[in-house]
Amino acid sequence: MSTITAPDPTTTAIDLQAQTDRPRIVKYLTHCVVLAKRSLIKTMRTPEALVDVTVQPVIFLALFTYIFGGAIANGSQTDYLQFLLPGILGQTIAMAGISLGSNLNSDIEKGVFDRFRALPIGRSAPLVGSVMADVVRYLILVIITLGVGMLMGFRIHTSVAAAIGGVALAIGFALCFVWVSVFIGMKARTSGAVTGLSMLIVMPLSFGSNVFVPTGTLPGWLQAFVKVNPLSHLVGAIRGLFSGGAWATDVAWTLGWMAVLLVVFAPLAVRAYRKRV
Repeated sequence: MSTITAPDPTTTAIDLQAQTDRPRIVKYLTHCVVLAKRSLIKTMRTPEALVDVTVQPVIFLALFTYIFGGAIANGSQTDYLQFLLPGILGQTIAMAGISLGSNLNSDIEKGVFDRFRALPIGRSAPLVGSVMADVVRYLILVIITLGVGMLMGFRIHTSVAAAIGGVALAIGFALCFVWVSVFIGMKARTSGAVTGLSMLIVMPLSFGSNVFVPTGTLPGWLQAFVKVNPLSHLVGAIRGLFSGGAWATDVAWTLGWMAVLLVVFAPLAVRAYRKRV
């Protein structure tokens, strides 16, 4: 017969006391990380949920390069790919945030967040944890887009540091822009409505920008919108950091837009979440 040794009561008590003595911010961040891990496991168990960050950018790259590339950039598909890839990266990283708002809305309807309320955790920790988990999705998107693009002929003509800066800027922008989707997810009645409302925002930003063609080729009235479009500045910054050319102004504009998105929509989303859950 085996003997079961009871845990040392003194050690257990010390561990519990140590957890209790942690500063509130440390405990809150720990809860956010644990819930981010839960959200990530849930995503990995449903690979089809990653279609928007795995298949979609590949389709856009192939579609626009091989169908429209011959009619743009003086008929050179290689030159157009060099112009297009940063645009596809900016567009798909903005569209990837839509799924988070939809998923959160669905979880609330199913009562998942009601169960979280029974736990001794920060009330907004499930929300922040879900946003933190999205970083992995964005990294997958960047790796696949750059990997497929390089197989097609795309090349980075700057330094490694500049390229990493472009990737970091894209992911940072996504983490700020996703709060728009989270806010809509808290306000909309159904997950389908979240997707529809989010597309109403993302589509004009994508096609009313410099993602697919240079700003100078667009009608004058549209150029005025393109020049203040946050996605245009993000794409311009990534192009400069990947292929060379001026990038400082676009980086400054992008950082400014990131601050605006975070300051405006993160508090609105948390407030809407507290009212609904």
